[in-house]
Amino acid sequence: MKKIISLLLVFSFGLSSCEKDDICDANTPTTPRLVISFYDITAPSTLKNVTNVKVIGKDQPQGIVFNKSGDSITKYLTSASTISVPLKTDEDTVTYSFIFDANNPNPAAINTDVIKFNYTRQNVYVSRACGFKTTFVLNPLSTTTPISTPFEQTDPNNDGLWMQRVIVLQSNVESENETHIKVLF
Repeated sequence: MKKIISLLLVFSFGLSSCEKDDICDANTPTTPRLVISFYDITAPSTLKNVTNVKVIGKDQPQGIVFNKSGDSITKYLTSASTISVPLKTDEDTVTYSFIFDANNPNPAAINTDVIKFNYTRQNVYVSRACGFKTTFVLNPLSTTTPISTPFEQTDPNNDGLWMQRVIVLQSNVESENETHIKVLF
């Protein structure tokens, strides 16, 4: 009996020295996306939903997926007042085309503005299981002016930029819990 108890004690101590599994918890903050909120130009403190906006990165064939359950067209569209877009973790700039009313059957109603975001990157250690995440610091002087596409600049029927003003509210992109960019339209 004493041998069995001794064996159980040795076995118990042996198990207690095992390390915890290295599994990254799904709630652990990872590399944050850039949070952009849209506001009414006539009432700058009032959030305003966009109309079927599609966001496409430079040299990318598809847009950012906003609606995973949508079909091949609608999954890239959003009519929300706040969106999140990723920044590149291997470069200091990213350029996005913001296509307003992208699903409109009338091509003249579609309006595209382009913004280039410039930033610096920093890799931050999270944990052994999760590894590193990248945080960003936006350069507010170089990300405040959208440009229209070359087609719009030569189209006499186009009324210009749909984004009237772009304001950097928070230069440090460390979480997705706050708005980083405010767009008035």
